[in-house]
Amino acid sequence: MTTTPEPPAYGAGAPDPAAQAPDRSRTPTTRLRKVTAPDPRAALDALRQEVGKAVVGQDPAVTGLVIALLCRGHVLLEGVPGVAKTLLVRAVAASLDLETKRVQFTPDLMPGDVTGSLVYDNRSSAFSFREGPVFTNLLLADEINRTPPKTQASLLEAMEERQVTVDGVPRPLPDPFVVCATQNPVEYEGTYPLPEAQLDRFLLKLTVPLPPREDEVRVLAAHDAGFDPRDLSALSPVAGAAELAAGRAGVRAVAVSPEVLGYVVDLCRATRSSPSLQLGVSPRGATALLATTKAWAWLSGRDFATPDDVKALARPTLRHRVSLRPEAELEGVTADGVLDGVLSSVPVPR
Repeated sequence: MTTTPEPPAYGAGAPDPAAQAPDRSRTPTTRLRKVTAPDPRAALDALRQEVGKAVVGQDPAVTGLVIALLCRGHVLLEGVPGVAKTLLVRAVAASLDLETKRVQFTPDLMPGDVTGSLVYDNRSSAFSFREGPVFTNLLLADEINRTPPKTQASLLEAMEERQVTVDGVPRPLPDPFVVCATQNPVEYEGTYPLPEAQLDRFLLKLTVPLPPREDEVRVLAAHDAGFDPRDLSALSPVAGAAELAAGRAGVRAVAVSPEVLGYVVDLCRATRSSPSLQLGVSPRGATALLATTKAWAWLSGRDFATPDDVKALARPTLRHRVSLRPEAELEGVTADGVLDGVLSSVPVPR
């Protein structure tokens, strides 16, 4: 078993889920429509391998996306332009036997362009509802913070209630429904920061860093050999709704001891008294950390959760649920830095 001391997508000091994963026999990838795997873990391992054909050096982010799919949660990917955020989600979509759609968020995008709207039909002399791109299994919301808050809020009901209400009529979304949103750092020009209420709807916030030199050399070598990031036809669907449903059942069966439950609560409560934060983690954040902890334990091949599982997922699950005080920001304090301090100060159960 190998470990990576500082996996970039999970923050310094946190274990790398992709590197910690036990060595299992991989399900062979074929050109069939779908690989049949008796074990849903094997199908999700094959998913990670398939995505690796197109995306180099972002294994922690891929693992985070798999965890979100298992938890029926939404993911926010943040990074500077050009680090393969969109390619990563497109590769995951191409490797899944699910319906996927993409919305490019721009300043002139309207809420109805996302959710759908009523359209007058001359033939029937009546209004009919035309579904928007949100009616899908996996929605790629590309550069979500480049559209104004009015359009950003159009996803709130869909993300929380998994339905869209138009003209007073609720319309359920397909199951599964997962939003994978990308955004540039909020200090970049032309961005609109997501409100706290919407950030809290994302299960995970994964940072996509600049690759190390060896990975960047591999990227250039792939392009030099003819790789086209706009053409993902070489990727095959290796998992679908059945595997995800079986995986979710396995995650629900993961046992969590009272001591680990108390550890999750203590971590979240410690953020509420941190002098660097004006907003700590809510009980919804604690339930999210519990869910991601159980998913990571299941992916690791165990039917029980440990405090190390909690530590591994604390940063990506909680970093977007805390709000720094202005004076702390001026001093260069970061959310990950505060969470590191909380993790080191809260006693770990034995």
